[in-house]
Amino acid sequence: MTKKMYWFNEPDTWETMGNSSLAMKVTPKTDYWRQTHYGFTIDDGPFYYVMMGGEFEARVKISGAFKNQYDQMGLMIRKNKKRWIKSGAEFVDGKVHLSTVVTNKFSDWSLVELEKAPKAIWLKAIRRLDSLKLYHSLDGKNFTLGRLAYLPNNSPVMVGIMAASPDGDGFNAVFEDFVLKQLPDQKRMEWSNNS
Repeated sequence: MTKKMYWFNEPDTWETMGNSSLAMKVTPKTDYWRQTHYGFTIDDGPFYYVMMGGEFEARVKISGAFKNQYDQMGLMIRKNKKRWIKSGAEFVDGKVHLSTVVTNKFSDWSLVELEKAPKAIWLKAIRRLDSLKLYHSLDGKNFTLGRLAYLPNNSPVMVGIMAASPDGDGFNAVFEDFVLKQLPDQKRMEWSNNS
């Protein structure tokens, strides 16, 4: 994994495999959500992160033994408890979905059902200026944009991998090939190209 990563809600059981992979038993009865529709706030899922400012790209390959309603795993980008984004896979009504929650004081939720459960899903997040683009892939090569979300410009954020099991007793989750890299500043590039 990327150097200097930290746990927010560390799970009881986890291990790193090499420099870029991690396996965990997701903590039961955990989630990330704020208010909308359900009326509650939960902020206790396992999240392994590094602080990153400026523009960046994060990638990871995920695979999970989903079994309970709302079992989930993916990437998370977090400013604080009231502003965060999680995007990945979620088990809903017996099927795997691509899932994204964008929270700005209140959470929203978008889902796209997959025809069949893939062995793995690749995720990518790209932050440019005040936006975060969220992509997914089923082959690790061809990525599709699934969401464009607002994220305050240049504010340092926590970037990493998360999982949760709101209604279940946890599940085994594997994150592979996690990469986080700084991108050249777009404003500087545009200025230098025009000079």
